[in-house]
Formats: sequence, structure tokens, C-alpha cells
Amino acid sequence: MPDVHRLCLMNLMLHGIESPIALGDSLGPQGASLPKADVILTNPPFGTARGGHTRRDDFTYPTNNRQLAFLQHIYRGLKPGGRAAVVLPDNVLFEDNTGRKIRTDLMHKCNLHTVLRLPTGIFYAQGVKTNVLFFQRGETDKDNTKETWFYDLRTNMPNFGKRTPFTRDHFIEFEKAYGDRPNGNSKRTDQGEEGRFRCFSREDLVQRNDNLDITWLRDENADHAEDLPEPEVLAAQIMENLGIAMQEMEELSTMLEGGEAE
Repeated sequence: MPDVHRLCLMNLMLHGIESPIALGDSLGPQGASLPKADVILTNPPFGTARGGHTRRDDFTYPTNNRQLAFLQHIYRGLKPGGRAAVVLPDNVLFEDNTGRKIRTDLMHKCNLHTVLRLPTGIFYAQGVKTNVLFFQRGETDKDNTKETWFYDLRTNMPNFGKRTPFTRDHFIEFEKAYGDRPNGNSKRTDQGEEGRFRCFSREDLVQRNDNLDITWLRDENADHAEDLPEPEVLAAQIMENLGIAMQEMEELSTMLEGGEAE
């Protein structure tokens, strides 16, 4: 934490930006006292919170899944009308139990208008699949999401890395589809099952138990063994799945211990 704080201060100084940067745990009591924000842009750290469950008394859904805890922290930290863009791994889109409750809470309190599915390995470890969630806090806390648009920038894309860098040019078509208005209010076109940009109504998502892990494009490389990911990518995916399973087991164990204590 102190090292990250120093790196952040150095980066701001090198870019001529003056802004107060606090050092603290936003998933602890300090986070609950932070002022509400107009805009939040972040890629929160992945992994398990130290010491088990988060210590935020204001969280409706306590969890030791750090990315789910950060998602709650972010949408609760927005002013009415405030907007956010958040990088999160795939498991946040489909995890059941507490994960589903948090996604439902998000879609009640905010308009989750866009989900951008990124190519594999763009953030963090190679093989980790991530997405960008774009949402705006509502003026009320009920039924703010009416529909959600999904852009698939992952299927049938190259394997990005040093030889094939992921650049701003790869976002051009997404930016056109997203539109000029930051809160997803531009006129948009559903590109159908052959396109990358599709719209799903709130009713569609309810029928899917608020599972946002949605794909529709056929992977042209799926039937070719020579196009399988490199062994280190497969290993990273296995480790990610094991990590998710361990988080679920820890959460279940904590719930059982809490029941015995009562």
C-alpha cells in the first residue's frame, strides 16, 4: 500500500497534476467516510481481502471477494447522477449467491447501461478475462436499469501481447457503437447475432438470474486445437478458477461459523 501510494504521487508529479491522494483502506471504515463522487474510473485489485470479510458496516452484502466488495464501494460512493467505468474480472458477472445479490443491487441503484468484454489478458495476469462496466447512479435506489448493452471485443480477436499490442485503434468501433453521450443515452443499433454490439432488456437479464456473462458470437478458433492458448495462459485460467472456488468456500465457511455463533 505505501509503495503504491508513492508510485501514484510520483506519477502525478511527472504529469504536472496536483491533487490530494489519501493512503488508506477503502474497504475498511475509512472508505465509508469518503465523500460521494461525480465520476469514478478504476480497475480495483483482484484477490481476497486480508482478514476475511470486509469491515464496512454500511455494506448490505458483506463478502471476502475483494472485487465484489469494491463494486459495492464504487456504486455506493457515487452521487445521484454520478457515473463510473470499472474494470472487473468475469467471475463478477456470473458468481452466484452474494455475487448475484450485488449485481441485482447495482442494477436497482444504477443504470448499468454498457458492458465491454475485453480481450483475454489485457489487465493483470495473462489469461485473466476482464470487462468494463459503465453505469450511472440513479436519483432513486430502485429499477434504474431498463436495458444493458454488451460489446464483445473478445471473441475472434488476436492474442494480444508484445508482438501484437492492444492499442487505441482497437476501440474505434466500440466508441462508434457507444456514442457521444457518456451515460449511454446516444442512439444505438443492435447489431444482431453476427455483430459485436447487442442489447438485452432488464427482463432478459432477470430470466438469466442476473447472470451478465453473455456471449453470442461463434468462436471461429474453437474447433482448432492449434489455436488453443499457450500453456501459461491455460495455467492462469485454472488458477483463477481455483481462486474463485476458494473464495466461495471461505465465504460459506464464514457463514456457517456465524450461524453456529448465533
